[in-house]
Amino acid sequence: MIQAKILVIDDEKFITRSLKQHLEKEGYEVVTASTGEEGIEVFKADSPDIIFLDLNMPGIGGIETLKSLKKLNNDVVVIIITAHGDIETAVSAIKSGAYDFVEKPFELDRISVLIRKAVETIQLKREVTFLREEKFDTYSFNNIIGESEEMQEIITLSKKVSESDANTILIQGESGTGKSLLARAIHYHSARASEPFVEVTCTAIPEALIESELFGHEKGAFTDAKASKKGLFEVASGGTIYLDEIGDIKLATQAKLLRALEDKTFKRVGGLKDIRVNVRIVATTNKKDLEGAVKDGDFRADLYYRLKVFPIYLLPLRERKEDIIPLAMHHVKSFNKEFRKNVKGISQGAEKLLINYPWYGNARELRNVIERVCLLEDTDIIFPEHLPSEIIKYVDTESGDGASIDLPSEGLSLKGVEKDLIVQALKRVENNQTKAAKLLGISRDALRYKMQKFSLL
Repeated sequence: MIQAKILVIDDEKFITRSLKQHLEKEGYEVVTASTGEEGIEVFKADSPDIIFLDLNMPGIGGIETLKSLKKLNNDVVVIIITAHGDIETAVSAIKSGAYDFVEKPFELDRISVLIRKAVETIQLKREVTFLREEKFDTYSFNNIIGESEEMQEIITLSKKVSESDANTILIQGESGTGKSLLARAIHYHSARASEPFVEVTCTAIPEALIESELFGHEKGAFTDAKASKKGLFEVASGGTIYLDEIGDIKLATQAKLLRALEDKTFKRVGGLKDIRVNVRIVATTNKKDLEGAVKDGDFRADLYYRLKVFPIYLLPLRERKEDIIPLAMHHVKSFNKEFRKNVKGISQGAEKLLINYPWYGNARELRNVIERVCLLEDTDIIFPEHLPSEIIKYVDTESGDGASIDLPSEGLSLKGVEKDLIVQALKRVENNQTKAAKLLGISRDALRYKMQKFSLL
C-alpha cells in the first residue's frame, strides 16, 4: 500500500488542525492551506496524492479550485468538504471530477474509510498505468529492428497509419517476418492504446465455430449455446482486433466479415439485432499471393480490396541482409539479461555466416539461433563454431554467379540502376510479376514493394 501524502484546504483552522492531527496519527503525511490560491501553490510544490477541499472559502471558490487542481493533475483524488444542506453543490463537484464528499460536521472514522478507499483507487490506477507503459515499451516501434531502407520506410509508414483514423490495415509477409510485432506496435502507438488488443488466430478456430467466436451468439442459437456470448468484435470495441492469417478464412465467413468492416455492424449467431462497434482491424497473412487467391476464387475480391486500404509488405530477412546483424545483436542483449550472460559481440566470421544464410524462418529463426547460442555457450564473443551446424555447413551456391557491373569512375545512382533492372525484367516477361521476380532473384512481394517505391504500379 502506498504512503499517501494528503493536502487539506480549508479556511477553518479547527478543521485543518483536527484533520492533520488525526491523519498523522494514522501514518499519513499532511500539509494544509487556508485558501484555494494557497492550496494550488502547495499542490504544485508538494504533489499530494489526496486533497480535502472545502467548497466555501474566501478568494476563489472550491469548484474553481477543483478545476485548477484537475488541470494540473487529472488523476489527483479530491474529497470535497461541504456544509450540511449544500449537497447540490457537492454533486456538481463530483461531476467536475471530485472523488467523493463529506458533510460537516464529519466523523473521523468516516474520513479514515474514505482515505483507505482512495488509496486503493490510487494504487489501482498506478498499476494500470504501469502495465500500459510496460505494454507500450514491449511493443514499441523501437523494438522493430531494421536499418535497411525498406524497413525504415515500413516503420515510418506504420507510425503514420497508427496515428491516423485508418480502420483497416493489411500486413503481408512470410512467417517469422514480424507481422505480429508490427500489428501490436501499430495498436500501442495509436490513440486506441488504452483499449483492448484482441488477437484472433484464424487457423486455430474450427470453421464451424469461427462465426460464433468473431460475432458471438444468442442463447439457444445452437445445441451448446446455453447462454448468450459476446464475440471478439464486441470485446475489442474501441480498440484493435488482430486477425492473424486472414487468408485462411472460408468464403462464407468472409462475407460476414466484409459487412462488419464496411458497416461496423453485425448480428450475433441466432440474433436479430444489429450490433455496432468501433474497432480497428489489423489483418495479416503469410500467403505469398493473396491477389492470386482472389483470382482463383479462394478469397473475396471485395474483402481483399477493403482490407488493402493500407497494405504493408514485410520483406523476408534474406532480402534485407543489412538487418541481420543489428537484429542478432538486439537478441544478444535481450538474452544477456534473461540468462545472465555477457556476450559482447559477434566475430567477423560468424557475421559472414549469418549474413549468407538464407533464413527461411526469417527473424523468428534468427532469434531461436541466438537464444540457443546464448543459453548453451559460455563465451563473450560468438564465433562460427558456436553456430548450429546447418549454418556452418551452408554454402550459397548462387552467390557470385550473377552478372557483375563495373562501377563508373564518376559513380552512379543505385536507385536508378535498381529501377532500370526492374523495368527491364517486367518488359522481358510482358509484365508477369511472378516471372520478373524470378529473373531478379527476389520474391514477388519484394518486387511489388519495389514497384510501389518506384511508382511502377
